[in-house]
Order: sequence, then structure tokens, then C-alpha cells
Amino acid sequence: MKKIELHIVGLSYSQAQSNSYALVLGETNGKRRLPIVIGHYEAQAIALELEKMKPSRPLTHDLFYNFAKTFGINIIEVQITKFHEGIFYSTLLCDNGIILHEIDSRTSDAVALSIRFHCPIFTNEEIMSQAGIVFEDEEPSTEGLDESTEDDLSSSLKDLGLSELEAELQQAIDDEDYERASMIRDEIRKRK
Repeated sequence: MKKIELHIVGLSYSQAQSNSYALVLGETNGKRRLPIVIGHYEAQAIALELEKMKPSRPLTHDLFYNFAKTFGINIIEVQITKFHEGIFYSTLLCDNGIILHEIDSRTSDAVALSIRFHCPIFTNEEIMSQAGIVFEDEEPSTEGLDESTEDDLSSSLKDLGLSELEAELQQAIDDEDYERASMIRDEIRKRK
């Protein structure tokens, strides 16, 4: 079956399920999008790597990456292979220099690893026909996020100096409050 390459279009808070996020993958050469509901920790692992933010200690996906690289294992590609009863199934195609192995994986973990290994994500037409939707906008909606909390945090950051913001950023990373860290990072970027 012909492979369809996907890329990460966005990540937003899920309106459908509480404490969940919507990971949106898009066709590299098309308009269809594949929305996947993922958990908080997986969303955090994906967002941190996309934003090039380094936690003070390695998270699980970073540990897996470091372990694999130490022992000469590389993930060549992620394959989203099945969609059944609302659940996506994936495999990691791994190479140790001698033999290729396919390893079963949750799709959210597979995507988090694909970013770290800089490998492509693929699916097939059957899955895109079943679960893909056409988005006219490139960015997924962020409706449903608590905008008043974001506004309160954003206005409180404006009162801080650059060195105070950098200290706040480090504290947020140490506390593993990556949503706050992301907002602080954005405020620092605005000022530079």
C-alpha cells in the first residue's frame, strides 16, 4: 500500500476530552489532516522538543532516545498502521546497522520519538479515508483554552524585567510547568 507522508501541523488543547490534547498531522502533499487525541505527558514531550526547550532532567522520550543512540539503534520512520474504534496504532521502524525491526508503539509516543530522531511519519490511504479531515486553515483551532488565565499570566509577565523573566523561565522548567514556560519564553522573544 502506498505510504502518505505526514508532518506536525499543530498541537492544541482538546475540547472533546478533558486533560487531553489534539495533535494534528497533515499530509505533506495534500490538504487532509489527521487529528489524534493524546495525553498531557505526550503533548508535553512533543511540545518541548518542537520548541527546543530542554528540561532540567531527561523525560522518558529523551531517555529512550539517549538509550537507543548509545547502543547504535536508530528509528528510520514511524508508521501509523491502523485506526480501529477511535484508536490509532503505530510502529517504529528501527535499524541497528544489521537488521530492521518493527516495534509496536502508541502513536503519541511514536510522534514524540520521530521528532527526536528526525525521522518521517507515514500512514496510508485507508487511514486517511477513515479518519482524515480537510482543514482550510493551517493552524488547528485553539478555542476552548482558558484565555482569561493566559491573559492574566501574560499581563503579570509584562511587569517583570528580562533577568526576572529568565529566572521565571528556569523555575517553570524545573517545576515541569511547560505551558507557563512556553508563555514566558514567548514574552522573552518579544523583548529581544
